[in-house]
Amino acid sequence: MAERVALVGALGHGLWHRRVIERLRAAGRVEPVAFCDRQPLTDAEDAPLRDVPVFDDHRRMLAATRPDVVVVCTPPHTHLPIALDVVHSGADLLLEKPPLASLAEHRRLTAELRTTGRTAQVGFQALGSHALQRLSAAIADGELGDLSRLGAVGAWWRPDAYFTRAPWAGKRFLDGRPVIDGALVNPFAHALMQALVLAGPAATAPMRLELERYRSRAIETDDTTFARVTFASGVELVVAVTLDSSVFLPGEIVVTGHRRTAVLEYPTDRLQLPGDDEPVHVPGRDGLLENLLDHRADPAVALIAPLSRTAVFTTLLEAIVSAPEPARIPARHLRPHPDGGGSAVEGIDRLVRKVVTRHRLPSELNVSWAAAPHRVVLDRWRPIVGSESRAG
Repeated sequence: MAERVALVGALGHGLWHRRVIERLRAAGRVEPVAFCDRQPLTDAEDAPLRDVPVFDDHRRMLAATRPDVVVVCTPPHTHLPIALDVVHSGADLLLEKPPLASLAEHRRLTAELRTTGRTAQVGFQALGSHALQRLSAAIADGELGDLSRLGAVGAWWRPDAYFTRAPWAGKRFLDGRPVIDGALVNPFAHALMQALVLAGPAATAPMRLELERYRSRAIETDDTTFARVTFASGVELVVAVTLDSSVFLPGEIVVTGHRRTAVLEYPTDRLQLPGDDEPVHVPGRDGLLENLLDHRADPAVALIAPLSRTAVFTTLLEAIVSAPEPARIPARHLRPHPDGGGSAVEGIDRLVRKVVTRHRLPSELNVSWAAAPHRVVLDRWRPIVGSESRAG
């Protein structure tokens, strides 16, 4: 029997979820029973509305349609209340990334899942990558030697309009609540999550976070982020990502053992293992909604991205979004982007590469616009919403 599926947040990235739901409808696996959005919906060629009821209030939708599974693809700072309503209605949950704003919210939803007996999967689609699975197996089998460090690097471009697309975009706080936006915690969230998964048991607390956040435009949050995380195991993770580059770097995870190194271009599933002359495309991704449906049919089928798997990610996310405001990159270091719509930071693609290669932050590389890093030990850290003061 087809599972009854509803979608909350059916525009923007929600259109991608509509396409997945339509494909599974055609395969007889799901029956779309409702879409919910505050804006009017229109048909898309590969995601028709058909006669599916459309609501502008998720609570009314839940009461009227009683879905088995609900996909939530709304702004991150709205996730917790909607997720709680979903699980209390008796439905299982596919919650888009980043899942929650804090460890307190993570614990709250975890407790409600336990109480209600419901299940939550988080929308880290890249965790279904067969290339990631192959690299994880190589690490576990000792092909790289003992794990010593990881890096995550990416250089994208987002025009100024990207940060005005919604009231919460580019903000640190909205209506007194932290907004989960910024280069690393939103667009590059997959890079951070992939790296944490590959670190595996080495990603142990306490974690020391050294963070440098920058902005090149008039926004509150960061559009370029550098972070170094040192785990209790001694393994280091360095992340360098930007939305301000005129040169495109899709995104790579670099894993270094004491003998060898491997590189995963995670958006394309291209993997270069020791002995490979060049990256090799590893086909196959397991869909998260399909996996959730399989788990519902047979609990022995493990979830790919259960909420519990994202706890370390949320620990870091909370520290990042609650850190002091990003430093401004001076205008003299900006150049008009070839596509128009804003400026790019000169040489930023080379800098993010250099940071990950050398495992040094910009402030340690004598970058002229770099600011001193924000440092915090995460097993003692307590967020104070709206304050720049942190326990260290």
